[in-house]
Amino acid sequence: MSAEPSAGAATPNGAQAKPAGAQATPSGAQPTPNDAQAAPTDAEASPTDAQPAHNGGAVLLRITGTFGAVLGYGCLAAFLYLISLQIYRWFREGDWTHFGVAEGMQVWLTRCCVKDGDTGRLAALVHWLEAPTDWMGLHKVLEILPASLALFALSILGNSIFIYCRDWSEARRHQDTV
Repeated sequence: MSAEPSAGAATPNGAQAKPAGAQATPSGAQPTPNDAQAAPTDAEASPTDAQPAHNGGAVLLRITGTFGAVLGYGCLAAFLYLISLQIYRWFREGDWTHFGVAEGMQVWLTRCCVKDGDTGRLAALVHWLEAPTDWMGLHKVLEILPASLALFALSILGNSIFIYCRDWSEARRHQDTV
């Protein structure tokens, strides 16, 4: 409990007490709006002191963690879809259908981003995936490497980023409360 009377409470002589930090007005003068709003002093808590402000590190952790979750769970869903499609075709036709990373990238880029007659880096990548003229070894690796394996590896990477950022965020939150 404070020894000071609260704002608006009557003093022992019956006069109204002023809020702490308010300036006195000349006798008979009307208080202005600036007089009613006193600046917080060191002893008083301002409204911004109630909650600590988020700093850039916490926001960056949340954004990176969200990106990791979208990447991880999106690639996991694509992996499950691709494996299901391959199993379905194996049961139906009796032959395993191979989808390489090069074929998957080519199909995805032509459906998503590159149309016929486009120029630019993505169009050049699609043309290289169709008929490589250089980097032949890399192209062979991308043809042989199963797309399902690459999607699964990306899902693990994305989930690792998500978990790492979540753990750091919780550790920072715990450190702030202690």
